[in-house]
Amino acid sequence: MPWLTSKEALNRLGTKPQTLYANVSRGRIRAKPDPSDPRRSLYHTGDVTRLAKRNAGRRKVEAVAAEAIQWGDPVLPSSISTVANGRLSYRGIDAAKLSEHATLEEAAGLLWGIPTPIAVAAGGEGATGPSLAIALLALAARVPQDLPSLGRSISALVSEAQDVMTTVGSALAPGSSHIPLHQRLAESWSRPDAGDAIRRALVLLADHELNASTFSARVTASAGATLSASVLSGLATLTGPLHGAAWEAVATLADAARSTGATEAIRRALGQGNRLPAFGHPLYPDGDIRAEALLAHVTPPEIFLEIQTAGEAIIGERINIDFALTAMAVRFDLPRDAPLIIFALARCCGWLAHAMEQAEGGHLIRPRARYTGPVIETSGG
Repeated sequence: MPWLTSKEALNRLGTKPQTLYANVSRGRIRAKPDPSDPRRSLYHTGDVTRLAKRNAGRRKVEAVAAEAIQWGDPVLPSSISTVANGRLSYRGIDAAKLSEHATLEEAAGLLWGIPTPIAVAAGGEGATGPSLAIALLALAARVPQDLPSLGRSISALVSEAQDVMTTVGSALAPGSSHIPLHQRLAESWSRPDAGDAIRRALVLLADHELNASTFSARVTASAGATLSASVLSGLATLTGPLHGAAWEAVATLADAARSTGATEAIRRALGQGNRLPAFGHPLYPDGDIRAEALLAHVTPPEIFLEIQTAGEAIIGERINIDFALTAMAVRFDLPRDAPLIIFALARCCGWLAHAMEQAEGGHLIRPRARYTGPVIETSGG
């Protein structure tokens, strides 16, 4: 039949009466008085069917997008890195294998798509040690002075990216001589024996496709902001306890395990509803390859081995990079915040790679929100 009652129209549309009335007032659905009851209206079947199909398609797209932004499929195309079949690769090169010999400077060159290692000038002479606060302040000071990223050649962006890395390196790996970043870190902490382990960790953490901090950096770059602004966005995001600062929960678990034993510490944490970021990773159902690659060359302290054994049995997930990085820091008696310092220094290379790739693309990242608030008042009826 060519006309529907309001009940029939609402059933087909799957909406509230207010939305039906709004579509009538905007001319999307034709309506006429019901001959049997002029106080009611009838709605054109063709208009209702067409709008119902369009709304169904939109809802499907919205559902897919909502799922994708929460551990779903990648939402942006990128040629920089990916996790596939349990392996992490940088531009097609296996990151775990790369960590066997490469420096962070070499890994960064690969991520940036240039044929040589990046150049990070020495800096931070006289600094008391690696400082995340100094890095944040130094980047913030650069933002108003640097040039926007959009519309510039890749060679110009690479040159500025190296300068941004010098700013970051001066704060996170201060040093007075032109030596690799991992050695600068080891020397600044007076732990030269930790140099090779730090090198491996830096390479393994240099990038990890579209994680939260990288997505933040890309959104910033998509607006045409400076490379320093993109790195600042990434660094701020990294400090969250569900991301780069997850090491704190691992260290806290280790402290508890020393007092009560690993099994009891894990049981208490789970009983209190606490999340244990030391175990599992959605992208590595068979175990975090980065943790495996790092701990193949660093023997964790005994308490961490106990936590690993008990946790993997109780939780059913294998240890991840947050566990491995914290265990490495304890093994070499590094400062308590060393895991975050290492993570931040490494990932700055990845953020810059993504910021440059985004700038080349030249489009704004602007998702839509699915409104869940009060019903919006509309006229008509």
